[in-house]
Amino acid sequence: MNVCGALRRFTPLQASNWVWVSKRKSFCCKMSTESTESLLLTHSITLPSKQNEPVLVVAAPGVSHSHFWNAVESSLFKQWLHNLQTENGILADGTMTLKQVLIQGVDMFGKHIGFLKFNADIFDKETGKMVPGIVFARGPAVAVLILLESEGETYAVLTEQARVPVGRIILELPAGMLDDDKGDFVGTAVREVEEEIGIKLNVEDMVDLTAFLDTATGSKVFPSPGGCDEEISIFLYRGRVEKEIITQLQGKETGLREHGELIKVRVVPYNKLWRTTADCKVLVAVAMLEMAIKIGLLPPLSS
Repeated sequence: MNVCGALRRFTPLQASNWVWVSKRKSFCCKMSTESTESLLLTHSITLPSKQNEPVLVVAAPGVSHSHFWNAVESSLFKQWLHNLQTENGILADGTMTLKQVLIQGVDMFGKHIGFLKFNADIFDKETGKMVPGIVFARGPAVAVLILLESEGETYAVLTEQARVPVGRIILELPAGMLDDDKGDFVGTAVREVEEEIGIKLNVEDMVDLTAFLDTATGSKVFPSPGGCDEEISIFLYRGRVEKEIITQLQGKETGLREHGELIKVRVVPYNKLWRTTADCKVLVAVAMLEMAIKIGLLPPLSS
């Protein structure tokens, strides 16, 4: 057994340093009825709060050596491990334990991991039962509710694009994933709007609606916590424009064509927005905006 990188230090988002103990080994398992054997990669880690409970990380059949180690070293995986140990984390009160993680799939975006699929074996110590642990990891993202006032009416600016996972054309807020673990939420939001809508917003004009949430929530929105780690920061931009700008935006074709983004801009009257689309980012943004206005957290739009 080789011990590689005996002590590695990683600082997750706003977390104190913790020790990453790495042990690499391999074992053989039968892959078919023909008794074909394949060498599988494994990796042993010890979490700071669970020194006496080592966790085995295993590569599923078909996961390459490079993809496995990219996954183990990724910010997606390390952030997930960090989340388990936070104040509201699954492992925080000691009633549950993490035994094993099976890395099942890795999708690379260039040199970096875009999506990571794994299965975590987490057990309730009292009952011995395993809790559901299938994880699709894609990390933090941002979305922007753009409201433009023109001639006494307020319009929301949306994107229309094909979404293969649901098999539909979807109207939704301009949105995007954060690059790696840089943590520039507002900068990413502004960049996504420029790429998907074709207009450039000032950073100082952006309002983080999710920042109004209680700090215990992490000030993020989790659209599908039963299967995905995605956490979204939702921003608001408000402005006044001439009516011709609304006309020019309607149906405009945008997006990074080289990345397969075939986007059309759609402009919808704000008072019809909540009934226009099933995109949860839109509905959450509307709900947070309306409540923020109701209790006086947002001032009226200045002239």
